[in-house]
Amino acid sequence: MYSPKSTPHPIRLLLVDDHEVFLLGLQTLFSRVPSIRVVGNAGTAATALSAALRLTPDVVLMDLRLPDGTGIEICREIRSASPNTKVLFLTSYQDDEALLAATFAGASGYLLKQIDHVALITAVETVSKGQSVVDPQMTAAVLDRMRAISTSSQESAPLALSPQQKRVLALLAEGQTNKEIAQALGLTDKTVANYVRHIFQKIRVSRRSQATAYYLRHSPDRAKLH
Repeated sequence: MYSPKSTPHPIRLLLVDDHEVFLLGLQTLFSRVPSIRVVGNAGTAATALSAALRLTPDVVLMDLRLPDGTGIEICREIRSASPNTKVLFLTSYQDDEALLAATFAGASGYLLKQIDHVALITAVETVSKGQSVVDPQMTAAVLDRMRAISTSSQESAPLALSPQQKRVLALLAEGQTNKEIAQALGLTDKTVANYVRHIFQKIRVSRRSQATAYYLRHSPDRAKLH
């Protein structure tokens, strides 16, 4: 039985999930935890963003996929508007690309819904302190992917990227969608899609997670991209 000590300043938690029964279960769980106080809940991306900006919670516990948008986009907006608010994803999607996108969007954690209640409570408390948490199943998958990408990339040198392609790659690595990249660079969605395709061909990858890994390896030394 989890029995955390009461605190004079409980963690202010916002819950976001579009499944009403699951959301109710989370509210019931955290209502029994003295160190955490649920300050609101939301079932859509729009209401989640509105509630986060209005309530400025310490932690937002959020599903990855919502009816009117993705949690990745909302996470980025929340973190931009309220840097002190931490975002912790709780999802049923065991997707390494989503994990990488969540990380670049500023999320502090990524958990799968199979998690037990004690671990979930501990994760919220951990994230509120500025630390990060990742589901062990996801950690292994991403490490394996990164090793595979690193090994394959060392076999042959990729072609040089143009300055604009480097800009597109940097934004892609931050987890931005093609539409967001287009808006940031003043391009059309189609033009960005073409850039992404050509970048993939040059650096010899086929997925956004692989492109992100490439960027992480080379961005500390910009000369490697020339």
